[in-house]
Amino acid sequence: MSKASPLEALRDWLGSGALIAISGRVVAAIAIVGATYLLVQLMQKGFERLRRHAKAGSPLIYIFEKVVGYALMVAGLVAGLATLGVDLNSFTVFAGAIGVGAGLGLQGVVKEFVSGLVLIFDPAIQVGDFIELESGLRGEVVEIGPRATRMRTNDDLNVVIPNSKFMQSQVINWTYNDQSGRIHVAFSVAEEADKAVVRDVVMAAAHALPFTAPDRPDRKTQVWLTNFSGDGLDFELIVWPTLESSRHPSSLRAAYTWAVHEALRTAGINSSSPQLDLRLRSLFGQEGEHALHVLDMADRRRATPREPILESAPNDAAAAVFDDAVRNSRARDAEPRRREKQA
Repeated sequence: MSKASPLEALRDWLGSGALIAISGRVVAAIAIVGATYLLVQLMQKGFERLRRHAKAGSPLIYIFEKVVGYALMVAGLVAGLATLGVDLNSFTVFAGAIGVGAGLGLQGVVKEFVSGLVLIFDPAIQVGDFIELESGLRGEVVEIGPRATRMRTNDDLNVVIPNSKFMQSQVINWTYNDQSGRIHVAFSVAEEADKAVVRDVVMAAAHALPFTAPDRPDRKTQVWLTNFSGDGLDFELIVWPTLESSRHPSSLRAAYTWAVHEALRTAGINSSSPQLDLRLRSLFGQEGEHALHVLDMADRRRATPREPILESAPNDAAAAVFDDAVRNSRARDAEPRRREKQA
């Protein structure tokens, strides 16, 4: 019996209808995976709209959105493989065989994915929180992905950080539990300044800024004397800002520093500066006023200094606090549209 040629074998296989059956399974598998992907995208858009309207439960909605999205994609891939006729039992054995080798190469990816899942369920860091990393980088958490977390800084820079960094380093959450933290603004005045007057002037300047939170029994604006020396008195303004303004610590601190300096200058309170006192007992056999006349300094000492002309300037940092808040609010509203374009 003569052996069939490869061309004849191919013709017989095509005539048997096997190609049509395989093509049908491939198309069905692609349709299943594609439909699953579209379903996940629609679900995420719906959950994003729900999170914008339900502020209180937005963290739980975000967790549900991510977990269900991952589960649906895995289910879609498994259904697609089953439609192709792949034996999932043998596939499991095969996956286990290559798992050790692939695991060595993908352990970094797996670590970031697991860290991302932990972050999603961790209430200490949530989407929308304003955080600060050990490196000093500050920004709002915009998205927690399977590999990295995206932050948006107050300079409108989007920074992508591996999820494991949040698990291995210290993170300051400025808006944890929807409460702001107090800030310390250091300043110094001349040693002869009246501490009571300094306190009243600085307290009034702090309360005049619109982003200073009203005093409460456990959250009060205060002025602390932290040190004193021959060079002057060192103070700290202790202030509790509003929650939204606490998302802009750099401009916030600059605004208070400007306000304190303006208030002290208007009140005639001098800043501290290193001083050297020189006591002259005699000069060329002369003492007191006669010694000063020798140096031609008596007239200068008696001269009345002219009052400097004080001109006030706008506090740009205070305006920047509100400008940053408006810009960040617009960026949050535009975030769903940005994701739709990427999809």
